[in-house]
Amino acid sequence: MHHLAALWDGGGTVPVELGVVRRLLARGHTVTVLGDPTIERDVADTGAEFHSWTRAPHRRSPALEDDLLRDWECRTPVQLLRRLSDRLITGPAAEFAADVHAALAARPADTVVANGALLGALMGAESAGVPGVALSSNIYSRPAPGMPPFGSGLAPARGPLGRGRDRALNALATALWNHGLPDLNAARADLGLDPLRETWAQWDRAARVLVLTSPAFDLPAELPANVRYVGPVLDDPVWAEPVEVPAGDEPLVVVGLSSTYMKQQTDLLRRIVAALASLPVRAVVTTGPAADPADVPGTGRIAVVRAAPHAQLFASADVVVTHAGHGTLIKALAAGVPALCLPMGRDQGDNVVRAARHGAALGLRPTASAARIAAGVRRLLEDPAYRRAAETLGARLRSDAASSALVEEVESLAGGGGLARA
Repeated sequence: MHHLAALWDGGGTVPVELGVVRRLLARGHTVTVLGDPTIERDVADTGAEFHSWTRAPHRRSPALEDDLLRDWECRTPVQLLRRLSDRLITGPAAEFAADVHAALAARPADTVVANGALLGALMGAESAGVPGVALSSNIYSRPAPGMPPFGSGLAPARGPLGRGRDRALNALATALWNHGLPDLNAARADLGLDPLRETWAQWDRAARVLVLTSPAFDLPAELPANVRYVGPVLDDPVWAEPVEVPAGDEPLVVVGLSSTYMKQQTDLLRRIVAALASLPVRAVVTTGPAADPADVPGTGRIAVVRAAPHAQLFASADVVVTHAGHGTLIKALAAGVPALCLPMGRDQGDNVVRAARHGAALGLRPTASAARIAAGVRRLLEDPAYRRAAETLGARLRSDAASSALVEEVESLAGGGGLARA
């Protein structure tokens, strides 16, 4: 089988989605990746063929001014949602669909496997009669009965009032997402497709929606029939090179925040270093590509580097301190390591709720003082219940990650099997 993978440079989603590409290649399939030029090197490392988006908007360089969304400029959740719609999800849907059509004309594919936010790419697959696969690279993100809205950071509902809260908030979220529905339906009409009643109904036209986490981690909800949980992808990015861990017998703390720019991230890293310097621990602090290690001075016991492979560090870590992006947090938990979480936005608050309900994590505000951060790390080190909870959850995560369900779901679509119809 040959697959067309439609991706965009979404930071932490890239290693996960390229992990999907690797698994398809390892199974003997061929893959063409349609994506931003900034991920071309990463794609080449997988062995897949790469083509850049041409008509669709794309990131041309890692520079901040080339960031497609610039989400740090948004001051309210509504402003952020509309920017996502206008610049990625619905506004340029016709352009994404056109690039997918061109790629399929150049080399026909058995499936189009797309980042779930690229509704235009999924629409292009639908109009070409090719089974579309939407990848949800973290938790399930579409409004669903039984689950608080994505990005809300709310705990699961309890009782009739809580369920009423979720129904109302999910209805509001759906209405807000429908801001982009006219653009989406105009693009569908140009392709001869019928209109949708709500924006995320484009997922209903996909053959599969694959959620790249474990059902043991996510919250239970009533989901459409084409949704499958296929386990987390634990691959590290190719630019993360091994580092030297400070010597000693003290507990090891690993710090990993966002790989993309977030406001106040450097200040938070400095407070984390100050907190760890007050404790009898060793630490490796990764700043990510968006922050300069020179701006976060370390100590003899605290190494500050731009990047390091989580697989190397988490195997011997005692605690992970993180912003709670799904990629970092799920890899820490899969290694059986408890986490101190300081969510800064996006899906991060949701991930804290999910980890904390297992007793495997603690959450603090990103404005927490160095003293409070130190107290949180100390609590995770001194109370063995957190480690036991992380190890229990980690066993489930590792089992799901090792499953072949992801590839088998894609393979089941050969010849158009499972193509969703109106």
